[in-house]
Amino acid sequence: MSENKSIRYGDFLKEVAVNHVRVSYNDLAPKVGAKAPSRITLRSIDVYRLLTPYVSVRFMEQFKAVVPLALYMVLFQIFILRQPVAEATLIGLGLGAVIIGLMLFMEGLKQGLMPFGESIGNTLPKKVGLGVVLTIAFLLGIGVTFAEPAIGALKAAGSLVKPEKAPYLYALLNDYSGALVLCVGIGVGVAAVIGTMRFLYGWGLKPLIYMTVIPSLALSAYFNTNEYLAPILGLAWDCGGVTTGPVTVPLVLALGIGIASAAGKGDSSLSGFGIVTLASVFPVMAVMFLGVYVYFSVTPQEIIASASVLANAVQEVKPWYAVSPYDEMVLGMRAIVPLVIFLLLIMKVLLKENIKNAGTITYGIVLAVVGMMIFNVGLTYGLAKLGGQSGGLIPAAFHTIETTNGVIEALYPYFAGITAAIFFALALGFGATLAEPALNALGMTVQNLTNGVFKKSALMYSVSSGVAIGITLGVLKIIYDIPLTYMLLPSYAIGLALTYFSTEEFVNIAWDSAGVTTGPITVPLVLAMGLGFGNALGATDGFGILAMASICPIIAVLAMGLYARFRAGEFSDKPAVITVEG
Repeated sequence: MSENKSIRYGDFLKEVAVNHVRVSYNDLAPKVGAKAPSRITLRSIDVYRLLTPYVSVRFMEQFKAVVPLALYMVLFQIFILRQPVAEATLIGLGLGAVIIGLMLFMEGLKQGLMPFGESIGNTLPKKVGLGVVLTIAFLLGIGVTFAEPAIGALKAAGSLVKPEKAPYLYALLNDYSGALVLCVGIGVGVAAVIGTMRFLYGWGLKPLIYMTVIPSLALSAYFNTNEYLAPILGLAWDCGGVTTGPVTVPLVLALGIGIASAAGKGDSSLSGFGIVTLASVFPVMAVMFLGVYVYFSVTPQEIIASASVLANAVQEVKPWYAVSPYDEMVLGMRAIVPLVIFLLLIMKVLLKENIKNAGTITYGIVLAVVGMMIFNVGLTYGLAKLGGQSGGLIPAAFHTIETTNGVIEALYPYFAGITAAIFFALALGFGATLAEPALNALGMTVQNLTNGVFKKSALMYSVSSGVAIGITLGVLKIIYDIPLTYMLLPSYAIGLALTYFSTEEFVNIAWDSAGVTTGPITVPLVLAMGLGFGNALGATDGFGILAMASICPIIAVLAMGLYARFRAGEFSDKPAVITVEG
């Protein structure tokens, strides 16, 4: 492959995280002469006309990500499940807050937080030793986890778990919720350290996958033998999908690539590969270790008794989702401000550097904070409510359920109802993934990296199909109460086998592709849907859907990559140049 056709994956991921809209000066300057005036006076109407296209593009990006998914769930609920949308006005306002909040947050991320991270990454290796660099990467990994928009959905899930059925799962999501997020952050921090060292020393991804995934599966097998620890597995593996969002990937990646570039190791076309994979696996192990700690620290009876006392104390309090909007905004501010203070201290105290473009970065940080505050409100009142409501009603297609409005008899014969539920999961996974802007960018990158052998459309359809199958398997796991380990072990065994036979290039692409599908919209929606689904069926928990939605696209892309190589003649004595169309 020629160097000019190679696209650095790190650059791609940074572009994916926040899509730029560049407006050239020639498009804005008056076409009255060859030379633009030295000073331009803009009226209010001129400012409005200049900003409207800019803002509308960013608004439409989030609108296209939110509205089709929400509309699909609403129409399915009305026409297939024959149930009206409760509190439709509140949900609509919440979804509007999600769109506006994400629009502001993503712009703030691009203008403020990402330049901050990259500047620190470029400066660190020149002024401090490797040990300090890795410590900063570790702490940054923890900080960005608390700033992830989707982490709020994880915190909100705790009250849907019944302590009598899964006491330790309940404890992790309630009594140890802060420790849970911290452990997830520690997992991301370890991933940031190893990812940075990988950039510096050019380590391959395959050995790292074997060294992390195999122990995680072994620990999962152990958990499956313990009736108290087994319910934690779904939460642990779902945390891997929650962490690879729009904050973690670009900021940790910006730091790592900045360090590698400063060390003269950042020019490889593989720069940036693997960070999503590592940031997905290490949190899984961290949550399981926390589960073991809690298991040996407190008895199930103590957890149940504590939950009963708490339930009696707050008996008159509003439902789980009716949290004060003010509280949600405070939580949003707490997620971003400590991260900004940490980055500022590194820059001013440790590195003793002035912040370049301080005005622009300050503007971006303010946007990020305001956006996160608005998004948090929308997450609680819009995405979580809609996902939980739809998920709680889907079992009515084949099963009699109890709702706050009474008992709903099964709407269809059993097999017809199961088919409807499967169709819902398939369409939700396929459509949500195919509409993901990051997937389109990944497909174009893969097409360039493989010189057109692996077409963009082939990757997009394989990833979307993998997510659709994964979400469907997760739904079937809840319906038939299948232990998650019975699905994870064979799925990851297939993934590891395909990894062994695949090239390093396809392994990087495939294992990182799962992170592309877990955005700030799909994660809370799918998580709330699964929990509502499991709660309606009386299942122990509704976790595990995100876990299956992560491994299945990996298998799909690896299989497609091997097929592409086979069609291209790499496994024969006489190679043939054949492209794989989508």
